Amino acid sequence: MRRLVSETRLHAADLVLPIFVREGASSPVPIASMPGVVQHSLESLPQAVSDAADAGLGGVMLFGVPEVRDARGSGATDPNGILNVATRVAAEAAAGRIVVQTDLCLDEFTDHGHCGVLDPLGRVDNDATLERYREMALVQAASGSELLGLSGMMDGQVAAVREALDESGFTGTAILAYSAKYASAFYGPFRDAVESTLEGDRRSYQLDPGNRREGLREALIDLEEGADIVMVKPAGSYLDVLSDVAAASDVPVWAYQVSGEYAMIEAAAAHGWIDRRRAVIESVRGIRRAGADAVLTYWAVELAEWIRNGDAA
Repeated sequence: MRRLVSETRLHAADLVLPIFVREGASSPVPIASMPGVVQHSLESLPQAVSDAADAGLGGVMLFGVPEVRDARGSGATDPNGILNVATRVAAEAAAGRIVVQTDLCLDEFTDHGHCGVLDPLGRVDNDATLERYREMALVQAASGSELLGLSGMMDGQVAAVREALDESGFTGTAILAYSAKYASAFYGPFRDAVESTLEGDRRSYQLDPGNRREGLREALIDLEEGADIVMVKPAGSYLDVLSDVAAASDVPVWAYQVSGEYAMIEAAAAHGWIDRRRAVIESVRGIRRAGADAVLTYWAVELAEWIRNGDAA
C-alpha cells in the first residue's frame, strides 16, 4: 500500500554520476575526503562509464584533473588536454547507452583556481572569461560531449556558449546551466578531488547563501538565454530554491548533491551514527521531492543497484 501511494519515486535514469579523470594516473587514485570515490585514469575510465550505463544511469559528468595549469587555463581548450581526451574515451565506452556530459569551467585548469581569467587587479574578468568558455564549448562538443555543464557562474555564459555552438554547427549539443550555484562551504572535498589551487574565494560570482529570490532570478535569466536544463547547487541546503526554480521552469531542473553532502553522510555512517543506506536514499529522495528531475550524486551507481534490487523503498 505504501508503494502504491508513494508520491516520489527514484529511478536510475534520473541519476547522473560525476567522474574525475586525472592526467598521468596509471590507476584509480582514492580521494581521502570522499571515501569510495576516486580520480580515474584514462585506462579505468571506460569501465566506470560502462558500469554507469549498465546500472541504467542517465549520464556521467566528467571533470578533468590536469598535471599543468596556467593563468588562462590553456589545458581546457587543448584537444589533447585531459578532459577532452577523457571525453573521447568516455564517448567511445558509452556507445550511445548513456549521456556523456562535461564540466565547462576553468577552475580545474587555472593556476589561481578561479573559474575565469583574471584582470590586472586580480579580479575575474567576466567578458574575457566568456570568450574562453566559447572556445571550451567547441572543443568539448567536438570531443563528443553531448551536454555541457556551465558551472562558472559568469553573466551571459549561456547565451555566449549557445551562440558559439550554433555558429559552428553543434546545434544538437545541449546546455546544462548551473543557474543557482551558491558560495557554499560544502564544496571542500570536491576541491580535494580536482586538486584545486584556489586562492581566496568565489563569492564575487557565486550566489550569497542567504539569497533565495536571486537563485530563481538567475535561473530565469538562463532560461531566457536558451538553457536546455537549469540546476541548483548544492542540493540539500537549498531545497527552497530548488522548489522555486522547479515551479517556474519549463525545462528540466536538476540538482547537484555535492561532495560535502556526500562526505558528511559517509563520515557519520562510518562512525555508526546513522543508517548509511537509509540516509543516502532519504537525502536523494528529498531532493527529488523538492522538484529535481535528475540528481548528480556520487552514490548514483550504488543507488541504482538498490533501486533495481528493490532496496530503495
